[in-house]
Amino acid sequence: MMKFKNIFTRLKSHKMKTNSTKWCLGHKVKLFQQSGNYDLAHGESPPMVPGPPPHLHRKYHEIFLIVEGEMEFMVNGEIRRVGEGESVDIPQNTIHTFSNKTNKPCKWINIHSPKGFSEFFNTMGIPEDESDSQSRSVAPEKIQEVIASAASYDMELKI
Repeated sequence: MMKFKNIFTRLKSHKMKTNSTKWCLGHKVKLFQQSGNYDLAHGESPPMVPGPPPHLHRKYHEIFLIVEGEMEFMVNGEIRRVGEGESVDIPQNTIHTFSNKTNKPCKWINIHSPKGFSEFFNTMGIPEDESDSQSRSVAPEKIQEVIASAASYDMELKI
């Protein structure tokens, strides 16, 4: 458990190149540019925030590391609560979603491999310094935009 906190502390203090922090579907996401063939993001899910619609990625393998708090994951129909220091491995072609069903924020690290999914966050996210960015990230018109363009980001919705 302490190992994940150390990773998080190093990410916060490290001078990695980052894109701006954005709100995406109610979750705050900060992307880190990598030289390797993967995307790395630090996220924070406020209390009682649902996740994206159930979906799968044909070409991306995804991993979540919970740094603080707890998140509920649905992976291929199985519900699992994942707490601090635990991780979830989501292979390609695996239906999944997540949500914070607690009354405390949840902080996490997310990795997609190969590199490329960060474009979803960059395009669909709303910069945190814009007014009402969190609420705008879950506005009906934004949800419809995500649904309409999901396939462009290798996000096959299963709703």
